[in-house]
Amino acid sequence: MAEEFLQMESKVIEALKTVYDPEIPVNVYDLGLIYEINADEEKKKVRIVMTLTAPNCPVADSLVEEVHDKVKAIDGVEDVEVNLTFDPPWSRDMMSEEAMLELGFL
Repeated sequence: MAEEFLQMESKVIEALKTVYDPEIPVNVYDLGLIYEINADEEKKKVRIVMTLTAPNCPVADSLVEEVHDKVKAIDGVEDVEVNLTFDPPWSRDMMSEEAMLELGFL
């Protein structure tokens, strides 16, 4: 069961790495916008908790919708719930090393 969860989580991460913030050339996963991924293989459901770089992000709706749609397209996923939070607020410290390098912060 744990192995199945890891496989599903890996597929979700792979899908999330194809979603880009249109204002920053880095995917939402490496930006650190994804706080939590809960994959229930048995119920074929994925729950994601994410944030945005700023609460007034102009692409908030489309970014959340794209995350939902990309994860829902994964084979074996029937239901996706994406919850938006601003606690804790996003900061550059949440970015992966790869993202920091891409943006010239390292």
